[in-house]
Amino acid sequence: MSPTETPVEQLDVLVVGAGVSGIGAGRYLKTEHPAKSFAVLEGRGAPGGTWDLFRYPGIRSDSDLHTFGYAFKPWRDRQAIADAPRILAYLRETVEENGLDAHIRYHHRVVALSWSSAEARWLAEVERTDSGERLRLAARWVFCAGGYYRYDQGHTPHFEGREDFRGTVVHPQQWPEDLDHAGKRVVVIGSGATAVTLVPALAATASHVTMLQRTPTYVMPVPREDAVAVALRKWFGEKRGHTLTRHKNILQQRALWSFAQRFPRTARKLIRWVNIRHLPEGYPVDEHFNPPYDPWDQRLCAVPDGDLFTAIRRGTAEVVTDRVARFTERGILLESGRELEADVVVTATGLTVQAVGGIALTVDGEPVRLADTVAYKGMMLSGVPNFVIAIGYTNSSWTLKIGLLCEHFCRLLSHLDAHGYDAACPEVSDADMPTRPFLDFAAGYIRRAVDQLPRQGDRMPWLTSMSYHSDVKLLRSDDVTDPELRLFRATGEGDAEPLTRPAGERRAP
Repeated sequence: MSPTETPVEQLDVLVVGAGVSGIGAGRYLKTEHPAKSFAVLEGRGAPGGTWDLFRYPGIRSDSDLHTFGYAFKPWRDRQAIADAPRILAYLRETVEENGLDAHIRYHHRVVALSWSSAEARWLAEVERTDSGERLRLAARWVFCAGGYYRYDQGHTPHFEGREDFRGTVVHPQQWPEDLDHAGKRVVVIGSGATAVTLVPALAATASHVTMLQRTPTYVMPVPREDAVAVALRKWFGEKRGHTLTRHKNILQQRALWSFAQRFPRTARKLIRWVNIRHLPEGYPVDEHFNPPYDPWDQRLCAVPDGDLFTAIRRGTAEVVTDRVARFTERGILLESGRELEADVVVTATGLTVQAVGGIALTVDGEPVRLADTVAYKGMMLSGVPNFVIAIGYTNSSWTLKIGLLCEHFCRLLSHLDAHGYDAACPEVSDADMPTRPFLDFAAGYIRRAVDQLPRQGDRMPWLTSMSYHSDVKLLRSDDVTDPELRLFRATGEGDAEPLTRPAGERRAP
């Protein structure tokens, strides 16, 4: 190092992202490993991730906050399906209560990570998003909590004639603060969670809102407030009431998902029956609310207190199932020949998937191609040492899995410390093991990026579980060691010294 070169800061753990996952990881590290040094790097200027980024009308969770919230911090608000400001306040409380402010560095975006087996450390290239300055940090471990989509842009497909439209076109991910939709005709393109949230929120003041969907989605009304949770908190106190409510909702989520998987035809009929009860008499439910796929092949959309159905009954909103032929000066021409007139068009057409925050990874000078890796216990990648990815559930509350991952990560750190290991690297022993996508989910935004994502195997520990109860055993109860997890120490001289026999190496197809 030259006399003028700034020394590289050394950390035990580098957490990427200060959203719900990164804040949770910071709290677990402070609690379980108070002597370890760590920093949480956040590219934006505030904590909260998704809940600080999205500003469109009506934004809310689609999971109950008793399970989407942390196990260690009770959700006290009466809203179980909560709006973004309440969730953001909860996350900021978590930061303050756990002293995480001192660890979070805002406007710090990790651009690249390079692993050295000889030194058993990651070297992070970091960009200051407020000044453009570049700096470097070194860390023994990286906990990647940046989610799975790009924060700087959403997905908007090409629409013929869009430049001819005289109104406003906006994507929910970049919602303008000054957009006034009151008294205007609005068309929302899409049928996912964002669309079903936007439509009733916009319908409250717009002259009319149309949800234009290419394919129907399963939509179910859920209570905004959980009366049982309120009663349990009253009877058993805040802490015990929270625990009981959390267990109740975990079991409920699992039961509903399992029922839909085991009896898809019956589940479809039940959802249809509920929809009919909430829609106007004679409404064409099969045209607009009867998808061609089975329940939970894609995520089911929850609408609090049936607000979407209420807007349809009042006539302030409608659903149109058709395809866009082109934009016109006045709105959107459909393939059926109908024209939807609009002042504002909202393209609620999905996210742009981006694994590990778009960070360029190299291991001992070799670039890591994510599609060539296999996920280990749903939290590490084959051939990539000391690197944890935080991806939650797609069939229940995201944070349920994140909490288990954090617990397992902390136990793994303790094991390495106790036995003198510096690093852990998953390696697949069976080169012929069949693989499939890590996120094996039919949603369009996942399908568009499936060839850029890691894979999963057909057996443990390479099978990515979507069952909380299975993961409780795997991540909380079972031993952190595994025949396919290679442990080693740094030598400081070329290759690292293995302390366990390497289990083999594999490249996924």
